[in-house]
Amino acid sequence: MATPQLLLRRAFSSSSFLSSPFRRPPLHPARSFVPPRAAMASSAPPFHMVQIQRDDTTFDAYVVGKENAPGIVVLQEWWGVDYEIKNHAVHISQIGEGYRALIPDLYRGKVALDVAEAQHLMEGLDWPGAVKDIQASVKWLKANGSPKVGVTGYCMGGALSIASGVSVPEVDAVVAFYGTPPSELADASKAQAPIQAHFGELDSFVGFADVTAAKSLEEKLKSSGVPHEVHIYPGCSHAFMNTSPEAVKRRKEMGLTDENQAAIDLAWSRFSTWMGRFLGSA
Repeated sequence: MATPQLLLRRAFSSSSFLSSPFRRPPLHPARSFVPPRAAMASSAPPFHMVQIQRDDTTFDAYVVGKENAPGIVVLQEWWGVDYEIKNHAVHISQIGEGYRALIPDLYRGKVALDVAEAQHLMEGLDWPGAVKDIQASVKWLKANGSPKVGVTGYCMGGALSIASGVSVPEVDAVVAFYGTPPSELADASKAQAPIQAHFGELDSFVGFADVTAAKSLEEKLKSSGVPHEVHIYPGCSHAFMNTSPEAVKRRKEMGLTDENQAAIDLAWSRFSTWMGRFLGSA
């Protein structure tokens, strides 16, 4: 199985990546994917969908939380906008006095049901375009009542959240989970926003989310001069923040059997402190 970092390198091997979307073979038949709303129908979270315009494209986004509260853009894993990223957004919206969380649909309605589809979607993502989606999402929140806006993300979304802290000047704070961007997308030594990052000690995604990648990120952030923290959690592997029964089952199918509620609680506590420090309370 190709690692996320290898997929990123493939995506950026094209010399035209800065100006046009990546062209990939057609996706699997429609039956292989489910739209985000259908995937979440059984749990019926309190989201409402908005459409956000940027350049010549429009994308859906899912919003939950208090109006006029500080905003947080929540970025998907390589699966797409599925149940677990919505679980994270709901949790974030309820931290402290409350945040307004927004999930941009970077895959434009596609959600992977297995690892092969997730690889296919991640490899086919227009990464610079995704950063533009994040910027448009931040601007939407600020235009709709959020005085300050942070960005957080997981796996692929973690890499993109760091990229937004480098390339999107409107971002006020970043918290990234187990993902780092390739230098072609964003050089963390040029970060503009405060960045906190979380990694599992046992993460095996070499060059993307393993301990070496975490330490490399920390060195780059030191040279950037922005406030930063990099935390490594002993005994934890990739995607350790995912705790729903479905997500635990999916992790086990990928060979990720660790469960560490103490590490999860500590990471959320650090998240709360960081976002509260730079975004303020609602």
